[in-house]
Amino acid sequence: MTMTPIVVTGMGIVSPLGCGVDTVWQRLLEGRSGVGRIDRFDTSDFPVKIAGSVPSKEQDAQAGFDVDAVISPKERKKVDLFTLYALAAAEEALTQANWFPSSEADRRATATVIATGNGGLPTITNAQSILERKGVKRLSPFIVPAFLANLAGGNISIRYGFKGPIGCPVTACAAGLQAIGDGMRMLRSGEAEVALVGGTEGCIDPLSLGSFHAMKALSTRNEEPEQASRPFDQERDGFVMGEGAGLMVIETLDHALARGAKPLAVLSGYGTSADAYHISAGPPDGSGAAAAVEAAMRMANVTPEDIGYVNAHATSTPVGDKAEIAGLRNVFGGLLPKVPVSSTKSATGHLLGGAGGIESIFSVLALCHGQLPPTLNLNQQDQDMSDLDLVPNHARPKSLEHVLCNGFGFGGVNASVVFSRLPRG
Repeated sequence: MTMTPIVVTGMGIVSPLGCGVDTVWQRLLEGRSGVGRIDRFDTSDFPVKIAGSVPSKEQDAQAGFDVDAVISPKERKKVDLFTLYALAAAEEALTQANWFPSSEADRRATATVIATGNGGLPTITNAQSILERKGVKRLSPFIVPAFLANLAGGNISIRYGFKGPIGCPVTACAAGLQAIGDGMRMLRSGEAEVALVGGTEGCIDPLSLGSFHAMKALSTRNEEPEQASRPFDQERDGFVMGEGAGLMVIETLDHALARGAKPLAVLSGYGTSADAYHISAGPPDGSGAAAAVEAAMRMANVTPEDIGYVNAHATSTPVGDKAEIAGLRNVFGGLLPKVPVSSTKSATGHLLGGAGGIESIFSVLALCHGQLPPTLNLNQQDQDMSDLDLVPNHARPKSLEHVLCNGFGFGGVNASVVFSRLPRG
């Protein structure tokens, strides 16, 4: 098993703040929100009318999503939105990494691990509608390959000819981080030399929206969309659904240097655990989350004193935010008030299975640029968190050596990663 450092060499984002890593990062630091009213379907009868939707090119000339640049109209009928977002993010990440292998050996050495929480849910709900209105004979033969969760990775593998290991964690909101961890393991074991990893989601859909509302999980602050996602704030009333994709290219440092690639950061640690507690809520003491954090730090060979920033999972639900902070207190103890913790979901909403992908990229960017992204809409911190530095409302500079990123999902799944600055010299 190789222990050479694993490095990030490319990153790609499709998000409610737009498309493209540089633009999205700048908008995040400026305190912009990607949350707005849903315009894809009629929400007249829905109690929730807001989401973090990816803007189209027509809505955002600078950084909107251009579907025609991703796929032809003919092929568009064969894929779901979560796959389109993944294809766009993959192109940006692979371009930055300059990894378009042509030899059979390099193709077989490239892994593809793309997570999702829901897969092609819009395809499923649309197919059910067609079945009810028009009958079974009107169903498309592309429905199944469009909605299957592993088809984002499958389509990317086919497009670029990647023939190494392929995978698709479907572990709810921890999926994106688990994809990164799975890719890291493949590099460590020698199964692959390069891996394209991360998460994608495209589930702003009537069934998804209605179902999460039925769980009382979503914010209903419809008249103030940009203020609806407010992690850690006393007035938070649920999360805001988001969509998009965040993918990164990871490889061993030796491999990157040998081919002349520019390493951006070290992926130094990964940990995952199970709560074994409840289907949709973690234990109040955050013990399961703490176990994942401790495992990631152990692999990275860092201590709580070394972590300079935490990109929290914090979705803006009262129960979830408190449990995560409890878990961090378990790990950091009295040090926690000195460690900046923020939730970028305040700007993007919660991308479910795609969250870990873009939040890992935000964590790497914080490390590279020495900037802490803010927690928006944090006007009155929860009383249980009044002693903490939650980076309210405004970004600020800070030199960083190691950062932690968390992701926790339904079913009691926890995942954490640690990114570290490249060794100097």
